Amino acid sequence: MARFLEFLISHWILTGLWLAVFAALVAYLMSKAARSVSPQQATFLVNRENGVILDIRERKDFEKGHIVDAVNIPFAKLEERSTELDKRKTAPVIVVCNMGQHSGAAVKLLEAKGFTQVSKMSGGMNEWLVQNLPIVK
Repeated sequence: MARFLEFLISHWILTGLWLAVFAALVAYLMSKAARSVSPQQATFLVNRENGVILDIRERKDFEKGHIVDAVNIPFAKLEERSTELDKRKTAPVIVVCNMGQHSGAAVKLLEAKGFTQVSKMSGGMNEWLVQNLPIVK
């Protein structure tokens, strides 16, 4: 441990650069992060608070199986088709993709458009299927 501290002190510029890279990575990840809900919480929001599930997967994936009453707007077309959800700007909107990776960016886009209660479902459709929850084909 003493040698490690000696290395850090001797190479303070390198240490500072590593800390700067780490801080930049954390800042980047925080900018992409979005509020996340579990599949159970998503079900609660839909059933009790009149929420809507927004499935941002491609149409062919959506047709293979999706959550009941989900609205399909592919991520690539979300910017131009977000007006379809304007009447739900104050209602809970839960964004779902395959694994929960693209939904964070979709949440940020919707928040920029004025949606107030937007969140992503952690794990996406894969988590929904792993938990053996119902889908529509």
